[in-house]
Amino acid sequence: MAFEIHEKTMAKTRILTGITTTGTPHLGNYVGAIRPAIAASRNPDAESFFFLADYHALIKCDDPARIQQSTLEIAASWLACGLDPEKVYFYRQSDIPEIPELTWLLTCVTAKGLLNRAHAYKAATDANRAAGEDPDAGINAGLYMYPVLMAADILLFNANKVPVGRDQVQHIEMARDIGQRFNHIYGGEYFTLPEAAIEDNVATLPGLDGRKMSKSYNNTIPLFAGGEKALNKAIMEMVTDSSRPGSAEDAQGSALYQLIGAFADNVHEEVATAFHRSNPSQAGWGTLKKHAIESINHSIGKYRDEYEQLISNAEKIEEILQAGAKRARELAQKRIAQLREAVGLRNLRGFVKKIPKSAEQQPDEPSLQFVVFRDEDKAFAFKVLDAKKNVVVTKSGFADPKTARDAAQLAMNAVTAAS
Repeated sequence: MAFEIHEKTMAKTRILTGITTTGTPHLGNYVGAIRPAIAASRNPDAESFFFLADYHALIKCDDPARIQQSTLEIAASWLACGLDPEKVYFYRQSDIPEIPELTWLLTCVTAKGLLNRAHAYKAATDANRAAGEDPDAGINAGLYMYPVLMAADILLFNANKVPVGRDQVQHIEMARDIGQRFNHIYGGEYFTLPEAAIEDNVATLPGLDGRKMSKSYNNTIPLFAGGEKALNKAIMEMVTDSSRPGSAEDAQGSALYQLIGAFADNVHEEVATAFHRSNPSQAGWGTLKKHAIESINHSIGKYRDEYEQLISNAEKIEEILQAGAKRARELAQKRIAQLREAVGLRNLRGFVKKIPKSAEQQPDEPSLQFVVFRDEDKAFAFKVLDAKKNVVVTKSGFADPKTARDAAQLAMNAVTAAS
C-alpha cells in the first residue's frame, strides 16, 4: 500500500503516506512514494504524516522476521533520503492503538455487502471459483477487512483529499461510505468525507521483466540493499528484446528508457548523448543499461552512506519511531475520545439519568382516586382505589352523583389522613 492523504486546516495541508512493510524498498517505491512525499514535506504550508503500515503487512505475510527487517529497511530508506523526523510525523502503524480501535468502531457500521464488493476480495473469490474451489478457500478475514483498516488510517486524521493511483480509488470511495454511515448513525459530522485525487503524473517504473516494478511480481531493483553492486547486477539483468537500438529514437518505449526517464531531467537528450559517446559498433542495450546505472547512482548514490549507518543502528531508528508515535498519538487520542463519546463508550462518573420530556410534563399520579357509578339497584355509589387499583372504600345508596362524589372525597381524605 502506498497512498497519501491531504487535510486542509486553517493554515496547512495535511499529507499522509504509508508503505506496507513486506519487502525491501526498491526504485519503484522511491520514485512513486518516497521522493515526491519528502519533497512535499518541505513545503512550509504542509503538515506531513509518514507511517510504516505493518498491520497491513500481516494480511499477506506471516513471516515475523521479514516484517521486522522490512520495517528497519523502509525506515532507514526514508530517513536516508532526507525525511526530517523533527518536522514531520513519522511512526509505525502498530504504535498507534487508536487505529485498530477506530477500525472496530468503523467495522460496526460497515455493511457486509460493501466489503463483498472490494476488488481484492472479489479477485480472490473469482480465482477460487475458476479453480473449482470454494469461493472463500484460503481467504483470511484480514484481506476481507482490509478496506476498513485503510478507512481508519484515513479517517482518523479527517482527510479531505486522498491522492492515489487508479487502483486505489475504490478504497477511498469505501472510506467515504463508511465515514458517511458513521455520521448518519450517530447524528454528527464526526468524519470529513475524503475525496480521491488521482495522480496520473506519478511515475510507475518497469521492473526487471518489463512489468510494473512490484514485490508481488518479484521483479524489483533494490534501492539501497546490497549497495551499488546489487543495483548494477539487477539492471544488467533486465530483459530486453532481440533488436539492437542504435539511437534514442530506437530506445523510446523500452523499459530502460522509462527507467532513465525517472531520474533524468531530459531523458531523450541524455540517452542520445549516451549513444553518441559510445562506440557505434558496441552501442545497444548494454550502452543503455550502463547509462541507466549512471543516472540512478547520480541521483541516489549520495544517500547510501547514510542508509548504511542507519541500517546498522536499529536502536536509533526505534527511538525516532517512538518519538513520532508519541506526537501522532497526541492528535489521535483527542479524535478517538470524541468518537468514544459519540458511540456511548463513556465514563460513568457524574452520570445523570435523562428523563423523557413526556414524563417531565406529566404530573405524578395520585396515590388514591375514586370512581362514581350506579349499583345494581340503580342507586349511585363510589369506590376509593389505591395506586395499584385495589378497592380501599366502597359505599352505595346515594340519590345523585354529586352526593356520591362529595362522600367519596370525604372518604378519600379520611384514608389519606389515617395513613
